[in-house]
Amino acid sequence: MGKNSTRENVGIMIEEFVKATLAEDVGRGDLYALVEPSVDAKADIIAKCDGVVAGIKYIDVLAELEGFEVVWGKKDGENFMKNDILAIVKGDSHTLLKIERTLLNMLLHASSIATLTKKYVDIIEPYGVKLLDTRKTRPMLRVFEKYATRTGGAVNHRMGLDDSLMIKDTHLKTIKDLKSYIIEARKQIPFTAKIEVEAESFKIAKEAFVCGSDIVMCDNMTPEQIGEIVAYRDANFPHILLEASGNISLETIESYAKTGVDAISSGSLIHQANWIDLSMKMH
Repeated sequence: MGKNSTRENVGIMIEEFVKATLAEDVGRGDLYALVEPSVDAKADIIAKCDGVVAGIKYIDVLAELEGFEVVWGKKDGENFMKNDILAIVKGDSHTLLKIERTLLNMLLHASSIATLTKKYVDIIEPYGVKLLDTRKTRPMLRVFEKYATRTGGAVNHRMGLDDSLMIKDTHLKTIKDLKSYIIEARKQIPFTAKIEVEAESFKIAKEAFVCGSDIVMCDNMTPEQIGEIVAYRDANFPHILLEASGNISLETIESYAKTGVDAISSGSLIHQANWIDLSMKMH
């Protein structure tokens, strides 16, 4: 599949998501529009706190579908301050009032995730460690929420079960011989797909190295434990990537970044993001 086909498919996914999100709110129609005739209108999207913008790609699609104009004062990934005007929307009053909540919900949701993600990124960036998201996303919102983490500076981990093979602790309970399994997996999975093994101890991590994994995830370990695994990796398997994961917070992430791992993954980028405060004010 070429780049153009990929972009086209992503565009279709975004459009369908935006249509469904709007339809959820509008239902059979906005009752407000039954009473007053529509007039030309303009509104500001105002920040009521500091944050990082995300959601522009989706709102631009909403504007195209519904026939209103958005003039952005910020770009995706840029910081904003309290009282900044993030955008000005222009159109007929019926349309702007119909799309108000859908626009704000998408902008709030994505920007809240991007804002928290950027806090994590800023802490670990000096150590050259990548921040990864996880599959702990809300149902049917994975593409949207992973777009938000990416906008905040994270790198997407796998989107689903089909783009890399992760062997977690639950999988290991069903595998009799890890080395034989990985050898057979190499014959079955796509050539470009990586194999990652989750390890909850030095023993399992060592086995994953020896058995030929591409990535070893150190799960629910202390920074001290991970430091030992990093030293072992560096001395014996320098080509294998190391990822740290498991209950890593803003308060602890720097200590994990200092261990020498290549990446740190955290589901909290999404499920612990508190909504920021934005509003739409009509002129």
